[in-house]
Amino acid sequence: MSQDKTMEFMGIAMKYLPEAKEQLENAGIELSMELIQPFMTLFTKVMQEAYELGVKDAMQEEE
Repeated sequence: MSQDKTMEFMGIAMKYLPEAKEQLENAGIELSMELIQPFMTLFTKVMQEAYELGVKDAMQEEE
């Protein structure tokens, strides 16, 4: 995965982080950077797979 894509995915994650933080705190879970790191890694994997699926779908539509 390119560094540019990773940065784009992190930018998307940061955009939704306040909403996620609020939801977790409403559920009684205090969010810290130590807690969030594994989820950011997981989010990046999900975004990469979704991106690759989108690229594959776009290539099939071109055929």
